[in-house]
Amino acid sequence: MSSEDLASQPTDSVSQLRERFVDAARNVLAQSSSRNHPGILLSFEGGDGSGKTTQMAYLAAVLGEAGIPVLVTREPGGTQLGQQLRQLVMHGPEDVDPRTEALLYAADRAYHVANLVRPALAEGQVVFEDRYIDSSVAYQGAARRLGPEEIRELSRWATDGLDPDLTVLFDVDPAVGMARAGSDLDRLERSGDGFHQRVRQAYLAMARAEPDRFVVIDASQSVESVRQATLSSMVDGLNRIGNGA
Repeated sequence: MSSEDLASQPTDSVSQLRERFVDAARNVLAQSSSRNHPGILLSFEGGDGSGKTTQMAYLAAVLGEAGIPVLVTREPGGTQLGQQLRQLVMHGPEDVDPRTEALLYAADRAYHVANLVRPALAEGQVVFEDRYIDSSVAYQGAARRLGPEEIRELSRWATDGLDPDLTVLFDVDPAVGMARAGSDLDRLERSGDGFHQRVRQAYLAMARAEPDRFVVIDASQSVESVRQATLSSMVDGLNRIGNGA
């Protein structure tokens, strides 16, 4: 369900939504025997300046305060090796070609999943991933024109087929996002408006293709409005998982 769909529905208070979010997460965790792993893998996607990292940290804090074990991580950079790869791919030389870029992301993802994400899921944690496979599909597959399906297959091979249980997409016009990003931009952020428009359209196409996995948030709103929409959408998404949708 998109955040626009919520406008016509009765609005719960943030405190009520927090409680429902915690209950929905606990319900999914209690049904671990019916899924591939005891934990929950949540990925957070969106263009630069979409605000996904801020909202992800808030959601993780809500569950953590309720006593639910969480892991907050990111790609690239969720491990010590990943931090080095992040520096190379985002702040390295300008002549890094698209295929090299895609392979660096895939290498980080393989190591990150094997050494951090899968162990956390096996322990029953809720893993909050700031970017995952869909980022590579959008940025390298679509925006760098390497082919979305080719990049998805590369990432699925790197992760041995580990897909997110739920993906939250924060959608915002690239012009708005880049204005929020400021002037200290990394190599990908400097790639131009056409690049970022292709990223956005690729994300929206993925959300249309997999409506059961994605929830889409209108990230052009205020931080408070986005927070409320995100909480409500997370409740709906987790309830779908809990109901076996």
